[in-house]
Amino acid sequence: MPKEVTVEEKTTLEQVRLIQQLDDEDKHVIFKMNDTMLTKKKFKDFFQKNVALL
Repeated sequence: MPKEVTVEEKTTLEQVRLIQQLDDEDKHVIFKMNDTMLTKKKFKDFFQKNVALL
């Protein structure tokens, strides 16, 4: 019986290898979520920095 996979306990390289095993649609969802979260963080950091300058 397969074991549950927990990516938090894996190195970044191992995480990417596991993601590459997924079908294309699932990989797209994961990469889209990452893109969205990273963009949100960049906007948050940008606005915090620029509001501090006002």
